[in-house]
Amino acid sequence: MERDKKVVIGIDLGGTKAAGGIFQLEGALLTKEVKKLEGRTGEAVGMLIVDLVNELLHTAEEEGWQVTAIGICVPGIYDENTNTVWAPNIPEWEEFKLKDVVEKGIDISGIPVAIDNDRSCSILAEVWKGKAKGCKHALFVTVGTGIGVGIWANGTVLNGAHGIAGSIGWMGMDVALSSTDHQRGNLEQYASGSGISSYAAKLLEESPEVESGLRKVSKETLSTEDVFKAYETDDPIAVSALETAISYWGVFAANLISTFNPEKIIFGGGVFGPASQFMDKIISVSEQWAQPISFGKVSIEASTLEGDAGLVGAGYLALKSLKDKD
Repeated sequence: MERDKKVVIGIDLGGTKAAGGIFQLEGALLTKEVKKLEGRTGEAVGMLIVDLVNELLHTAEEEGWQVTAIGICVPGIYDENTNTVWAPNIPEWEEFKLKDVVEKGIDISGIPVAIDNDRSCSILAEVWKGKAKGCKHALFVTVGTGIGVGIWANGTVLNGAHGIAGSIGWMGMDVALSSTDHQRGNLEQYASGSGISSYAAKLLEESPEVESGLRKVSKETLSTEDVFKAYETDDPIAVSALETAISYWGVFAANLISTFNPEKIIFGGGVFGPASQFMDKIISVSEQWAQPISFGKVSIEASTLEGDAGLVGAGYLALKSLKDKD
C-alpha cells in the first residue's frame, strides 16, 4: 500500500473525555472525534476507548486508509511490566489492564497497541510537531491540576523502572514540609493549578485585613482562573499567590536544568496559557539557581500545541512503536 494511505490512530484519555484522531505518518491530523466519559468508571471507560477506536477504524476503512498502529495517552501511570494503568481521576483504574481490553475489543485484530502516560506523550508531541523538534534532550513541564514532566533523553522517553519518572509534583521545595505537602506533593501545593487557588484561599484566611476582590468569590468555588483575573487588577492576594508560583516554577526549572542538562524546557498544560506571560520572570529566577553552564545552553519556552498535545503525542507514540519494532 502507498505510504500516504498508511495512518496511525492516537487516543488521548483525560479525566472527563477521550479524544481520538487519525494521523498520516508525516503528522497531519486527518480526522478527530471526542467522546465524554459522562461519569463512566472502570471497565466502562475501557469500552468507551474501544468504541472510539472502532469508529476511527471504520472511518479509515471508508477512506481507504490502512491503520498500522494505535497509541493511547493515559492520565496517570502506565507500567509496561504489568501492562496496567493507574489513573487517579478514573475510579477503579488502580491496575486496569487497558491494553488487553483494547486488543480484545477492536474490530481489526493484529494492530499493535502502545500506551504511555500523559507526561511522556506530551514531550513526544513536542518532539514530533512542537518546539522540541530536532532535540535529543528536552523536557515538557505540564502544569494543570497537578505538575508532571515528560523526559526526552538521548532521543528516547525516560519513564523509569515502573513508569513513574517525571512525577515532579512530589518534588520537595521546602525543607520544612507541612502535613498537607505530603497529600499531593510540596511543589503541587503551591505551583499547580489547584495549588494556586488553594494557596490564594489560604492567604485570604490568614490575612483578613488585606483588601481583595477574591473575597467576593466563595472559598469552595475559587479557581485558578479567578486568581489570574484578579492578578490583572493588581489584587494583592492574587499577586502574592502567583509570585509564589513563579518562584517555584523558576526554582524547579533550575533543578531540572542542573539535573538533566536539556536543550529545551517547554512549559504547557492548562495553566500555560495564562501563565505564559510570566516566562521572563521564570527564566530570571531559574538563572539564579541553575548550574550556570547548563543554564547558558538551555532554552525555556511555552508550548504552542495547546489542548492537542496529548492527542498528538499519542499519534507519535503509535508511529514510534512501529519504528522501535523495526
